[in-house]
Amino acid sequence: MVSSPVERMLGQEVALWARRGGLLFRQARRAASLNQKALASVSGTSRTTLSAYEHGRKSPTLETAGRILDAAGFRLVLEAKVECAAHARGDGRAFHVPSRLRRLPVAVALGVLRLGERVYDLADRDERRAAYTALLCGGGPGEVLGHVDGVLLIDLWDELVLPDEIRGAWQPLVEEARQESGVMN
Repeated sequence: MVSSPVERMLGQEVALWARRGGLLFRQARRAASLNQKALASVSGTSRTTLSAYEHGRKSPTLETAGRILDAAGFRLVLEAKVECAAHARGDGRAFHVPSRLRRLPVAVALGVLRLGERVYDLADRDERRAAYTALLCGGGPGEVLGHVDGVLLIDLWDELVLPDEIRGAWQPLVEEARQESGVMN
């Protein structure tokens, strides 16, 4: 049977998600310090089926995936996808703005950031202000998404010294987050 280009593309996408799902199962199992037999037993599946999931040879239903992850001590959750859009400054340099602000794990949000030759202690408010200024003005997408915490940005927003074009691009995100959290200017 000959498949159409769309069917082939969908098949490749399904295979990609099966591999990603398998990686999640392996990470969860290892983080729980369980072998396949133990996790299969506590999650109500067989070791061979769990192995097939982990290697992307088989895809579980959402119910089964949730049950396996729960048995390993994790939850299956829906998280909004966040992407960055590149903007050009008047001088031609790029800056990046995410599609939404997100919360970071505390250890990351208040951790240490190396940006170029400079190291910032994000637990220190003054250093976080300097780091956020640098990130908003010229951080790459990974740096922005990996180090700018939405709540901490809102807290610092009025103190950040930013070029008008950068402030203007970020302002709608900050206002939306303030409205969602009930924080006013």
